[in-house]
Amino acid sequence: MTVQSRVFGGRRDKPDPKRPLWVLSLLAPGFGLLPSQLVLHTGSAVFWWIEPIIILIVIPVLDWMIGEDGTNPREEDYESLSNDRYYRWCTYLFLPIQFIALLIAAYLWAGDELAVVDKLGLAVTMGFMSGIGINAAHELGHRVEHLERWLAKIALAQSAYGHFYVEHNRGHHARVATPEDPASARLGESLWAFLPRTVVGGFRSAVHLEQERLQRKGLRWWSSQNNILQAWAMTLALFGVLLAVFGWAILPYLLVQAVIGAALLETVNYIEHYGLLRRRLPNGRWARCSPADSWNSDRLLTNVVLFHLQRHSDHHANPGRRYQTLRSSQEAPQLPAGYATMIVLAAVPPLWRRVMDPRVLAHYDGDVTRANIAPRKRGRILAAHNPPAAARPRGPNSGARAVRSAGRW
Repeated sequence: MTVQSRVFGGRRDKPDPKRPLWVLSLLAPGFGLLPSQLVLHTGSAVFWWIEPIIILIVIPVLDWMIGEDGTNPREEDYESLSNDRYYRWCTYLFLPIQFIALLIAAYLWAGDELAVVDKLGLAVTMGFMSGIGINAAHELGHRVEHLERWLAKIALAQSAYGHFYVEHNRGHHARVATPEDPASARLGESLWAFLPRTVVGGFRSAVHLEQERLQRKGLRWWSSQNNILQAWAMTLALFGVLLAVFGWAILPYLLVQAVIGAALLETVNYIEHYGLLRRRLPNGRWARCSPADSWNSDRLLTNVVLFHLQRHSDHHANPGRRYQTLRSSQEAPQLPAGYATMIVLAAVPPLWRRVMDPRVLAHYDGDVTRANIAPRKRGRILAAHNPPAAARPRGPNSGARAVRSAGRW
């Protein structure tokens, strides 16, 4: 069942009441252009850190103030929305703004006017912009159009995370919400334990998947058709040009921003599937991914800034849908806040567990055996949170009782 509640930004008889707001998706790269001018006109060095301030502080506050989105596209508008090129240009324009901002940053890193701490702040700002750029690449990489797939690889160049193009589409979407997926976080697993596991596991999976694809086509690894090598070549070209123009002094800052961009992506992965597990079919296979296998949030501002990434349940259930057609579903488990807020919570494991573990338990009606549990903590979690079958809460209020009783988790 989909959600159809209040309307924001226009009449409900319009195919997309939020249509004028989608240009806000260009805020992330746009803010990457501003640090030098803001510092120049205000004299405050804090603006070198503008992207983390906006994403980790300003957007969570605005998400809370503005509230829920509350509108879904109508099925009769699906084709017209999908074919409306305005939405495509919102993703296309992200790229030139992103790379102009990086060019300005490289010029500033190469100079002697800034202190090291200011250059570091600018690198962190570029990293947050790069991480959100991966989200633009995520949207483009799901499309069948040749141009958009190439643009996805270009968008990944700044973060040096080109293997994501392969792993996300052919690995994560096939194995999501199962123990075999390195990008699906497990109940009891902290963000800091998840990050090395997903980075290493995702890289290995991408290489394996691309090797298999090339072998089926009778091609070797060092083929021009290797999607991973194509994406990595774009990173080498980008970084090579910047180093040739501005010198090797900028290399540490390029690496810092790339690591932060990748870490931001994987932190969002941590949030999107934490503790969720697909059903096993009688034949032992995993059930088809449903909206119940991804965490959802429908905060309006972050919806627009992240191209509806928060409507993640519909994205996994229907990966062919373009971002403007994604729907919020009552079947999907709901996060208590927008992604920006949840990133802050995820960085503090005790706080994250206090907020999210009871919600995982409630989603499975108090039966923790239905969750995707971290193997090293499985015995302890089952012992603490899996009462005998006769004692498990049942009925329409079982989820609420599970949340109340989960304070001892």
